[in-house]
Amino acid sequence: DHSQQAFFIESFIDEAAHAAGRDPLEFRLAMLGKSPRHKRVLEKVAAMAGWGTQLAAGHGRGIALTESFGTIVAEAVEVDMTSGKPRLTNVWCAADPGFAMNPDGFRNQMEGGIVFGLTAALHGEISLKDGAVEQGNFHDYKLLRIDECPPIAVEIINGDHEKLGGAGEPGLPPAAPALANAIFAATGKRIRTLPLGKHFT
Repeated sequence: DHSQQAFFIESFIDEAAHAAGRDPLEFRLAMLGKSPRHKRVLEKVAAMAGWGTQLAAGHGRGIALTESFGTIVAEAVEVDMTSGKPRLTNVWCAADPGFAMNPDGFRNQMEGGIVFGLTAALHGEISLKDGAVEQGNFHDYKLLRIDECPPIAVEIINGDHEKLGGAGEPGLPPAAPALANAIFAATGKRIRTLPLGKHFT
């Protein structure tokens, strides 16, 4: 349940930062004194995203940090809410799998996980009617289309050459909370249920 737990935990940490009047990045970093690899990943993605720089009105940035399958991943998402609906403009990802034996393959897996995670965050829902699933295939189960997909930047940190983390799923869990936190940053609206897209129909 890494994906579900990441959404709960990283959304709640963002709420706690807001309640404390703290920047979400600084709030997280302050809790990572005994976790240097996590801190380095979070600092890296913040630098990639230009965290703290001014954004246009109606735009927001969100951040999330998760470890799953031995790989630490931080993601920052930038969203444009000026139309009243989320439009993804950028995603940045920093990941520490211990040691990436195939950097190109690892980077591709992170990109794929991010796209799948954003699909789940925005559209992922299975509905039931008369005891049966309504969706039959990809024609009626909405996926993130190419015109919705933002530019994605991935940086790899080889933080521990004695450990090999996974690549297949770890890119997915931070996507939903980073997006939800970005929407909050842009609008002041905190969304606590998925899919996010249902809140903007």
